[in-house]
Amino acid sequence: MRHFKTYLKEEAATAALGAAMARALVPGLSIYLHGDLGAGKTALTRALLHAAGHNGHVKSPTYTLAEPYTVTIDGRATEVIHFDLYRMAGPEEFLDAGFREYFNRNSICIVEWPEKAGPVLPTPDINVFLTVSGEGRDVELQGLSDQGSQCLDRLHFIPNL
Repeated sequence: MRHFKTYLKEEAATAALGAAMARALVPGLSIYLHGDLGAGKTALTRALLHAAGHNGHVKSPTYTLAEPYTVTIDGRATEVIHFDLYRMAGPEEFLDAGFREYFNRNSICIVEWPEKAGPVLPTPDINVFLTVSGEGRDVELQGLSDQGSQCLDRLHFIPNL
C-alpha cells in the first residue's frame, strides 16, 4: 500500500493537490473522499476536474447525488463521475439508482461520503482523508490497489509553496 500524508496550509494548497492528482489519473480509478462537512472534499474534486480540463462550473452533487464530467486523459475522452452520498438514506438507494455501473475500467469515480453506501461500493483504489487542522487541512492518501498505488507514485506534489 502506497501512503502519502501532508498538511495543506491554505485553499491554494488544496487546489495544487487536486491539480497534481489530475496529472496522475488513469481511467478505471475509484477515489473515496473522507472528511467532515467543510473539510475540503468538494474543493479538492473541483480543482482536480479543472486541472483535468473541465472548463465549466463544478457543483457539489449534494442533491443530485452524481454529476458526470468529460475530460481528456492521455488523449482519450474519459468520464469522471463525482458522487456526493451525504443525503443518501442507505446502500439500497445507491443500488436502486444504478450507480454501480459507473465503476468500470473506462471511467473515474470520485465519491464523497462513501460510508453512506457502505458494503455495496467496490473497494476504492485510493482513499483520501481530509481533516480541518488549524487554518488548513491534514490530508492522507492511501493507495489500496496496484492501480491506486501507481497513481500515487506518479503524484508530483510539493505542499505549501
